[in-house]
Amino acid sequence: MFSADRWLEVFDTIRRNKLRTALTAISVAWGIFVLVFLLGLGRGLDNGLRANFAKDATNGVWINANKTSVAHGGYDVGRRISFANSDYERAKKVEGVEFISGQHYISGNRRGSSMITKYGAKANTFELDAVYAESIRLQAHEMTKGRFLSASDIAQTRKSAVIGQTVAEFLFEKKDPIGEWITIGSTAFQVVGVFTDPGGAEEERRIYIPVSTAQLAFNGGDKLGQLQMTVGQAGPEEAQAIIDVIVGQLAERHNFDPADTQAVRVHNNIEQFDRFKKLFWMISTFVIVIGLGTLAAGVVGVSNIMMIAVKERTKEIGVRKALGATPWSIVFMITQEAVFLTGVAGLLGLSAGVGVLGLLGKLDNEFIVDPNIDLSMGVGAAAFLVFAGALAGYFPARAAAKVNPIHALRDQ
Repeated sequence: MFSADRWLEVFDTIRRNKLRTALTAISVAWGIFVLVFLLGLGRGLDNGLRANFAKDATNGVWINANKTSVAHGGYDVGRRISFANSDYERAKKVEGVEFISGQHYISGNRRGSSMITKYGAKANTFELDAVYAESIRLQAHEMTKGRFLSASDIAQTRKSAVIGQTVAEFLFEKKDPIGEWITIGSTAFQVVGVFTDPGGAEEERRIYIPVSTAQLAFNGGDKLGQLQMTVGQAGPEEAQAIIDVIVGQLAERHNFDPADTQAVRVHNNIEQFDRFKKLFWMISTFVIVIGLGTLAAGVVGVSNIMMIAVKERTKEIGVRKALGATPWSIVFMITQEAVFLTGVAGLLGLSAGVGVLGLLGKLDNEFIVDPNIDLSMGVGAAAFLVFAGALAGYFPARAAAKVNPIHALRDQ
């Protein structure tokens, strides 16, 4: 491998067969490029999936009150369901529920929960969430200043508010908002915390206030529009069993058919996340198979080219053996050429793949986030290339080493 004469022979052979060498290198480079690109793209899609789910707890369940679509208990179709604080208390006792919160819709529905918020001369409309303290468990928020709502805030109907970073920057600019009073609608609330969210500025345009305070200040009675909970390490089947129990309680309390999927709408992150994981596992497996198949085709091409090269150099090999060249020297000469060719072409393909993934990562796309391959993949691909190159050259080289010098000299 470190013989200068052998390297000179390898370079001379490549120089004399430029077209053949170029075509072989392109096939190998394309194979490794496709493998790296598809692996990186698969990781980018997986990162995008996780980033989207990171906006909410992956083990979260949201149950929203809606309208009935089935007549039940003497009631007609189209009756609007509204939850109550007592539903939250009952659901809290269901086995398997880890953390639970409820949300009060100030205007009666989710879409109307935005309210004008003022501080000094500044005013804007932000989304207002009236929730229990456990709501933080269902979000991906990170508290950067102060704290989130507490159980004491709920029990004592305090006028506390937790604002997103976007809200803080608009209303307070560089001023510390903790302890300051803002006006939501016509009611003053004191800022007790500021949060950020991986979902970005849109998720940070939210303000959280105690559910009890909202019900009192905005004449909401004891109504809730949504129950939200986490179910720990429960799988899809266990999570569905917990949901069925809670929906059954709600159906009994509010007199609707438990099988009426429109009366309450359930958003089950556990089931969706599990479904997406299976989908992306299938995609990743497909990507790996296609990439390895493309790379294998390139390596087979190298092997075929080396066999042709051996055939063309039959007479040369015969002369070498007649002059005393050992079989292993013939094997090393041809194998070294194959390893060098696949190694250089593979590194070019690897570099091109990483470069394209880098460009793709700069695009603003929520479905593909940070497509890349890690160091272990790069090292593994390089090691595979060296092995494949050696294998591609070994079999033609072994055939060349068995050439009878007399027959080789008579050839052609």
